[in-house]
Amino acid sequence: MGGLSLWHWIIVLLVVLILFGRGRISDIMGDFGKGIKSFKEGINDESGDRHAAPPPPPVVPPAQIAPQAPVQTAVPPVATIVDPATGVPVPEPGMTHLSSENKTGA
Repeated sequence: MGGLSLWHWIIVLLVVLILFGRGRISDIMGDFGKGIKSFKEGINDESGDRHAAPPPPPVVPPAQIAPQAPVQTAVPPVATIVDPATGVPVPEPGMTHLSSENKTGA
């Protein structure tokens, strides 16, 4: 009782033929086939793009390459310690400066 017998299928087929007609069914099946074909082509094109090598970068003639300016970094100014009484710069501790007084002459 739960399955469809041969007579049920024949009745369903007749109803479909009456509703849609012979021409419309062939058109529907043709459109269905075209859809499947274009789907397969789309899948093949997409998978082919993944395995293809990426396009090479464009070649730039040497005349169009702009020279690069050297990068300049700002050097922070060195703070000098000034003796408030005399106004003379004092060397920082740990720094050795050669002055005319420290030079040994021959």
